[in-house]
Amino acid sequence: MNHLLLVAHGSRRASSNEEVHRLAEQLKSLAGTQYADVSAAFLELVEPSIPAAIQTAIDKAAQEIIVLPYFLSRGRHVVTDVPTQVQIKQTEYPQVKITIAPYLGAEQASLAALLLEILSKHHE
Repeated sequence: MNHLLLVAHGSRRASSNEEVHRLAEQLKSLAGTQYADVSAAFLELVEPSIPAAIQTAIDKAAQEIIVLPYFLSRGRHVVTDVPTQVQIKQTEYPQVKITIAPYLGAEQASLAALLLEILSKHHE
């Protein structure tokens, strides 16, 4: 069983965190059977934390977990903080395959096209 974990920063604003949870639900719906489950986790400020969400996936029998960083740039969180949090659980569960997918901003061409599409919808 594989699990997709959408990871965002976390916010003091509950509505911002809810947006991330809604996006995870949309990913789950769009992915169909590609992932057995999809959930969200946060780097800081709000639960579930990355290690807690990974633990929940493992408790639900996940054998592979793909961590998808929902960040626009390759800053400290993408380079250091997310991998450090993931490594905590990878060390604890070496039999579970945990990989970190490219962060959102790594797809600059796709992201640029998406931004232009959004602009065109609002400037018609």
